[in-house]
Amino acid sequence: MLIRALLSLMVALLCVGAVQAGDFEDGLAAYTRQDYATAFTKLRSVAQQGDARAQSLLGSMYGEGLGVAQDDKEAVRWYRLAAQQGESFAQFNLGVMYKEGKGVVQDYKEAVRWYRLAAQQGDADAQSNLGYMYGKGQGVAQDYSEAVRWNKLAAAQGLASAQYNLALMYGKGQGVAQDFIRAHMWLNLAAVGGDAVAVKNRDIATTLMTPQQIAEAQKLARECQARNFKSCD
Repeated sequence: MLIRALLSLMVALLCVGAVQAGDFEDGLAAYTRQDYATAFTKLRSVAQQGDARAQSLLGSMYGEGLGVAQDDKEAVRWYRLAAQQGESFAQFNLGVMYKEGKGVVQDYKEAVRWYRLAAQQGDADAQSNLGYMYGKGQGVAQDYSEAVRWNKLAAAQGLASAQYNLALMYGKGQGVAQDFIRAHMWLNLAAVGGDAVAVKNRDIATTLMTPQQIAEAQKLARECQARNFKSCD
């Protein structure tokens, strides 16, 4: 998650002034070579000038104790500054902090609010987490259809955890008609994506299916993968 954010932040360098971009770029370069003390100094300078990307990454450094003493409250403070400017990575992380009660009083409604803002910007992790909250009824009224909708958006981006969650919902008939073939398809894709639990559950599902159903599920998985996970349902 953090590596993906760093790559997007580097692309965004073109959108800021030369001096500020230089400071941020220096801080980011120090971060990637694990010179966290230098990274912290450089990024804090830019963050104090209001740069949302630097604020977001500074929040991560406080959250993980990189180049500075670990401090969840400071992490939340910097995430919030960036999130209020619309920085999706910070919005997602702020949602996590509220969900887990780290640096703030645990508040599922606030977690949902920040997840939703990031999810609406296309953040796959936020979409998946928002789907989870709808499925569990945490911070929102339980709504399996909404859970499926958000997990499908994340699954279409190749997020293995969302593909796994979608498989479970097909297997249980939550928000969709129960469909073991679709469940196996998504388990198969999640397993390929590195989800270890999906591998185990796929193998269990296989024992409950006919050879014809398994073959169909595998065919659908291959076709879905070939389409880069688009239009798989």
